[in-house]
Amino acid sequence: MSEVRMEAGELGRFMEVVLGRLGVPEADAKVCAEVLLAADLRGIDSHGVSRLKPIYVTRLRQGVQQAVTKVEVLREGPTTAVLDGHHGMGMVIASQAMGLAIEKARKFGMGMVVVKNSTHFGIAGYYAGMAAAAGMVGLCGSNARPAIAPTFGTQPMLGTNPLTFGIPTDEEFPFMLDCATSIAQRGKVELYARKGRPMPECWVMDEEGHCRTDAAGVLADLGAGRAALLPLGGAGEKGGGYKGYGYATVVELLSAAFSQGAFLWGLLGVEDGKPAPNRLGHFFLAMDVAAFTEVDAFKATAGAILRELRASRKAPGHNRIYTAGEKEYLELQRRLAEGIPVLPSVKQEMEELRRELGLEFSFPWD
Repeated sequence: MSEVRMEAGELGRFMEVVLGRLGVPEADAKVCAEVLLAADLRGIDSHGVSRLKPIYVTRLRQGVQQAVTKVEVLREGPTTAVLDGHHGMGMVIASQAMGLAIEKARKFGMGMVVVKNSTHFGIAGYYAGMAAAAGMVGLCGSNARPAIAPTFGTQPMLGTNPLTFGIPTDEEFPFMLDCATSIAQRGKVELYARKGRPMPECWVMDEEGHCRTDAAGVLADLGAGRAALLPLGGAGEKGGGYKGYGYATVVELLSAAFSQGAFLWGLLGVEDGKPAPNRLGHFFLAMDVAAFTEVDAFKATAGAILRELRASRKAPGHNRIYTAGEKEYLELQRRLAEGIPVLPSVKQEMEELRRELGLEFSFPWD
């Protein structure tokens, strides 16, 4: 069965309706759908509508994630804050946190907000992008359920722990580095499983240190500790795997120690064999460019750096060099014009949600 495409606005509305039917307030459902849609529009198919049913709907139904988000300020200073998300919708919590960091940065040049007891918040780049759009440098990260083995280990201990930067430029899109600290994150494994295809070699290893490529089996074994994602750089030290391991640990420390939140296996989302809140931690930092230099001058310098990088000598067989965020921007333009591809397995899940929730919603393939 071939894939179909769906117009962005319609896909976003479908996600809003589903979340609303499950008790998420209208304004919050719009925020959640916007974050998920931002991923699908940029070609980050591992973090968009494909996660609507298996992650968000499932957790709402299980009661381990709260439809009504109640963010509590535990501690606050002029440039800092600590928030408790009380297991609400991660996208709503994160949007409020970065919004608060930006507000503080406007007044004092910098703002940092940390969060405890949150849930999966979609693509981290959405929040770094909020800061970039406000003329600031944005930095954010989040811990996650155990998936990465430390260098010289085989047990999953750290999450895929993204460390994300958004930097404004004088171009049509910001510099946006949004990636996991593992070679590939769990969402990409899920995509391979959906497509029934083997993964590339040495993204994942088993308890004996052997490479695994069976995506469906890996998903089952990650949570049980029988398989682990490899950090950026791969296994051991030869390829620099200790660097990915180190950056993943930095994200874990900043996500948990500042907020005194859960960490490592405390984020598994299972207690006594039953689903439980994930208790994720996040951190958000906004740095107001205007506190350091003229915004236009900063953007011009940033843009000049990126253009020089793209104009540098190309490797044989390659006619283009990209900078972070460029491919996603190009895909955004393409999908706005052509629609968002929906995999057959995702199409099936969307139809199941419509039927299970009794929704009056028409799909383009009906």
